[in-house]
Amino acid sequence: MQLLVEPFELAFQQRALLGGALAAVALAVIGTWVIIRGMTFLGDALVHGVIPGIALAVLFDFNVLIGAALAAVVMIGGVNLVHRQTSFAEDTGIGLLFVGMLALGVIRVSRTPSFSGSLTSILFGDALGLTTSDLIAAGVVAALVVVGSALLYRPFLVLAFNEQKARLLGLRPAGAHTALLVLITLAIVGSSQTIGTLLVFGLLVGPPATAALLVRRVPVMMMTSALIGIASVVIGLIVSFYADTSGSATVAITPVVIFFVALTATSVRKSRQTRLRPADPGGT
Repeated sequence: MQLLVEPFELAFQQRALLGGALAAVALAVIGTWVIIRGMTFLGDALVHGVIPGIALAVLFDFNVLIGAALAAVVMIGGVNLVHRQTSFAEDTGIGLLFVGMLALGVIRVSRTPSFSGSLTSILFGDALGLTTSDLIAAGVVAALVVVGSALLYRPFLVLAFNEQKARLLGLRPAGAHTALLVLITLAIVGSSQTIGTLLVFGLLVGPPATAALLVRRVPVMMMTSALIGIASVVIGLIVSFYADTSGSATVAITPVVIFFVALTATSVRKSRQTRLRPADPGGT
């Protein structure tokens, strides 16, 4: 038991645990919609697309939420422009803006004297360097994401499975889609200090994907995803403490490992059920 408690005896480790847990909850809830709607590529692109905005906010000392929001608006606008003005599928615009916005962010940061430190902080976060204000911001973001997802649960659910039906029911699918993008961006930005913009994708997709293997109902999937996300933070910080690795990176890779463990276990269980199933005497 002491081996599990010792990593969290220090105050900065406790802040990392709390900040990581808040980020995990926000990302798990909104990540469930990302998985259900098949928006993984767009989610990944948004993770990288907000980097220029965060970079500008860090360099010019203004709120990172504002910078990230502006960058997200530019990216989403660019994706829609490519999709509407050409015959290309939407993923073409996403791919172009994905690379372009990431490169722009790195170029902007590289022009500063503290290039290495700024770039590392923006891309990989600093789970062990969280302050009280960071925790308050993470708590506010988590609350907004959870409340927003609860209030818009019906429009999001109908939109995820049948956009035409959502339109017929007067649920305004375009507005629901925009609201979902706003919540995704908010969760990504709110978690960037803890996990980093490049690594946040692990908690955005890993826990919901694992939950989708285990359960089917959306509310249960969200709760399961949140528990997996929090467990990933705890395990990641413990491993990081004893292995002397990056806290943010170790937390980010943990849900990926958990997913493949769950996938293997699920595959083995299905294989055993198939072998134990009695043969059809009719040969059908």
